Amino acid sequence: MIQQRSPSYLLSRELFVRSLPWLWLPLWVTAALIAIFQHGPMPMYSTRTLSVAWEMWLHHSMLVPYLNGLPYSDKPPLLLWLIQSGWAVAGVNDVWPRLLEVLLGAIQLVLAWRLARKLFPQAVRIAHAPAWILLAFTYGFLFGLQVMYEVLLADCVLAALLCLAPAAHGGPPRFGGFLLALSLGLLTKGPVVLLHVGVPWLLGPLWSEWARRERRQWYSRGGLSCLAACVVLLAWALPAAWMGGKAYQRMLLVHQTAGRVVDAFAHAHPFWWYLPLLPVLAFPFTLWPRMWAALMRWRLPLEPGTRFLLAWLVPVLLGFSVISGKQAYYLLPEFAGMAMLMAVALVSAHASGTAKSRWLSPWPLAALLAATGVILIGLDALVARHVLSDPVYSVMASHGRPFGALYLLLALVLVVPRKGELYRVAGTGLVAAVAANGLFSLTLWPAYDFTPVSHLVAKAQQENRPVASLESNDGQYAFLGRLTKPVEQLHSTRALQKWSD
Repeated sequence: MIQQRSPSYLLSRELFVRSLPWLWLPLWVTAALIAIFQHGPMPMYSTRTLSVAWEMWLHHSMLVPYLNGLPYSDKPPLLLWLIQSGWAVAGVNDVWPRLLEVLLGAIQLVLAWRLARKLFPQAVRIAHAPAWILLAFTYGFLFGLQVMYEVLLADCVLAALLCLAPAAHGGPPRFGGFLLALSLGLLTKGPVVLLHVGVPWLLGPLWSEWARRERRQWYSRGGLSCLAACVVLLAWALPAAWMGGKAYQRMLLVHQTAGRVVDAFAHAHPFWWYLPLLPVLAFPFTLWPRMWAALMRWRLPLEPGTRFLLAWLVPVLLGFSVISGKQAYYLLPEFAGMAMLMAVALVSAHASGTAKSRWLSPWPLAALLAATGVILIGLDALVARHVLSDPVYSVMASHGRPFGALYLLLALVLVVPRKGELYRVAGTGLVAAVAANGLFSLTLWPAYDFTPVSHLVAKAQQENRPVASLESNDGQYAFLGRLTKPVEQLHSTRALQKWSD
C-alpha cells in the first residue's frame, strides 16, 4: 500500500524521477551562464559595484573603496577584493565578475543542499528538493545575475548556519567554521549578517538538542565567535576609516547601520511592506496549488529541522520589517530557507497521502505561460492595428513570436500528466526566466545601456573638457568608460546653469 511507503519513496515517485536528482547544479549553471552574458552590466546595481572595484583598482587602494573619486562607505570590500583578484590575473574586464557571480550562485545551491541533508537526515533524497525550488525562484535567479553583494552574503549565511545545524550523532556545532563564515559575512555587507545568523543562534535551544543540553557552551562559544568576527571586521574598518578621512569615518562607523535601522535615509517602507511581496519572491511556486495545499497541512509536533527553519525565517522577516530601510533583495539569504520549508511541506503532504487532486497541479502557472505566449505572438497584430501605440510594444513585437511559441511549449510541458511534477515546475520556471531576460536583452536593453555615453564621457575627459552629471550619478559611467577622473556632481538646474557659464 502506498500509505506504508517512506516519505522519500513518495517524493521520488510523484515529484521526482529517480535518475535526475543531481541535474539541478548543471542545469542552473548553464542557465545562469546563458542569461548573465545576454546583455552588459545592469545599472545601477552592477555598474555601481564594478565602478567601485575599478576606482579601488585605479587608486591602488586595498582598504578604502571609492566611488566618483570619494570614499564609498556603503559596503565592506570582500566582494571588491574577489573581483580585483580576478583582474590581477586576467586584467580589468567584465567577464570575471559575471563568472564570479555564477560561481557564488552555484555555491549557494550546494550549501542549501548540504544544509537540507543535515537538517533532515532521515530522507536523503529530500535534500535535492530545496535545490530545485531555489534555482527556480524567478526574482532570486534574475537578481543573482547582478554583480552585487547579496549572493556572496547568502553563501556566508548558509555556511554559518550549516556550522550551527545539528551534527550527526549529537556532536557539538563547528564554532570555528561559524566564526569564519560570520567574519566573511561581516566583510561582505557589514553588521546586517548578525541579523541573518544571530537570531537562529540565539534561539538555538528551540531547535537544537545540543544547545538545550549545553546551554552555557552554546552561548559562550557562539558569543565569542560573534565577538571575534566583529574584531575581524574592525581590523579592516578602523584602518580604512583612518585613511578615508573624517566624513568617511562618520558614514562608515555610524551612519550606515544606524541610519537604516532607525530612520532610513534610503529605501524607507512601512512595517508590512514585505508581506505582499513574499508571493512575488516565491514565484513561480505561488502559482502551484499543490504547494499552497502542502503548506496549509502542517501537523504538530514539528521535527527539529522544521523548528530550525522557523526559528531562522520568522524572526529575520520580523527584524527586516521593523528596520526602516527595506529592499526585496535584503531577504535573498533566506531564499534557501524558504525553499527548504516548501520542500518539507511537499514531502509531509505526500507522506500523509493528501494533496493528490489534479486541481492541485500547476495549471495556474501553465495558464499564465500560455497567456504570455498568446500575447507575444499576437503583439505584432495589435501594434499594426494601433491597439498598442507605445514604441516599446513595437520593439517587442519584432521578437515576440519565437518567444511566444516557447512560452506555449512550456505551458504544454506543465499540463501534460507526467511524473516529476516538481522538476517540471522548477525547470519551466527557470527556462521562462532565462527567456524573459533574453527578450529584455533583444528589445529594451539599449535603453539601459550606459556604455555609449560612458565612452563619450571618457573621450571628453581625455580631451580635458569639463564633464558634469545632473542629479543622478551612481557609478554608471566610471567602469564602463574606464574613467580616470571623477565626474562633477550637480544637484539642480541652477547649479547646472552656473557650471555651464
